[in-house]
This record gives sequence, C-alpha cells and structure tokens, in this order.
Amino acid sequence: MLVVDDDFMVAKLHCRYVSATEGFRVVGVAHSGADALRAAERLRPDLVLLDIYMPDMDGLSVLRELRAAEERDEGRASVDALFITAARDAGLIRQALRAGALHYLIKPFTQAALQEQLRHVASLRSRFDRLGQARQEDVDQIFGTRPPGSRELPKGLAAHTAELVERILREHPGEDLSASECAEAGSLSRVSARRYLEYFADTGRVEVTLRYGGTGRPERRYRLVG
Repeated sequence: MLVVDDDFMVAKLHCRYVSATEGFRVVGVAHSGADALRAAERLRPDLVLLDIYMPDMDGLSVLRELRAAEERDEGRASVDALFITAARDAGLIRQALRAGALHYLIKPFTQAALQEQLRHVASLRSRFDRLGQARQEDVDQIFGTRPPGSRELPKGLAAHTAELVERILREHPGEDLSASECAEAGSLSRVSARRYLEYFADTGRVEVTLRYGGTGRPERRYRLVG
C-alpha cells in the first residue's frame, strides 16, 4: 500500500494504522501528488490511501493520472484507492466516486474506522477472486445494498425479520455475533436467527468464523460484510 498525505505526522499515523491491520503492508509514503505518481510507478502498489489537498496537485488529479497510466499500459495492474481527507464538499465526494475510489474517509477518523474499510477492501478482493459468473446478489453486495424490499427471499423467510437481523449486525460493526446473541438482541428464537444468518452467509452478506471452545462443536460466529 502507498500512503499519500502532505502532513508528515498524519502520514506516519496512517502508516501505523495500516501496519496494525492484518494482511496489509505499507510499501511507500508520498507527501505530494508528483511524489505519489513517481512512487506508484516505481512500487506498483495495489492500494493507495490518498489525500485530496496537497501542495502541487489534488488527490483527484493523482487518481485520474493513475487511471490514465493503466489505460496506456495494458499489462499494468489496476490500483484501488481510498480517499482520506478533510474535504467535505459533496461535489468532491462525487468526483472521487466517478474517478473510481472505493471509499472516502473524512478526517479526523479513528483507527477502527480505517481498519474497517481496509477489511472491506480485502473482502471485495476475496469475493472477486472467488467469482466466475456473478449472481445479482453478488453484484448488489459489490455496488452496495439494494433498496429495501427489492431482495427476493427464499420461501419461509420474511423481509421484516431479515431487516431486523441485518440491523442487529449493523449495530455491531467490526464484531461477530453468534445466533444466540443475535436472537437475544432481536427477541427471536435461536433457530429463527440462525436461519437468517445462514441465508446471509450463503448470499455473501456476512462472513462466518468458527470459535472453538473446550468441548463440543465449534460455535459459528457471523459478521456483516462491508
């Protein structure tokens, strides 16, 4: 990953956040747009943390230059970008999306907020690696949640209960929950909560991990993706 910020101390802080996130490593740091383009050419990072405001050129221009370089060189791997900036103007946020940014974090933000976005990037990459032909559910997860009521649920599952279970998961960002914990939070039966959680797992909306205890079968834990 390449970290780009004109403030040396802020860049150092972001590097520390990244280094504390499993699966991510900082390969370079740049403090201007020109330095960022040179570093990207030399290091070929797969992800850039990119500030908007810099002394020579703004981060949007940097990303556009990176995209142009990818078009000129068909063998060059595409770089993902996360904007990390104090810029709050809605027009800039829209331009960042149009330029191909994966997300946009407004300063100041916490270490947990950045790490959550990095885990989301890792999840997206993993999903693309697994996909051959995408289902609509896969596309919806990549591009964002569909409007309420637009998902087709399997027979026996109710939309309002699915929304309740999803809301419970969203209220615990970065945490995993068991079926029992989800059931208690939503006043549901454990069997019912698990049916919805397993449906979310089958459609790629939650990640499942196993927690091993002293005896018996491992406990299945669920965490919302993205």
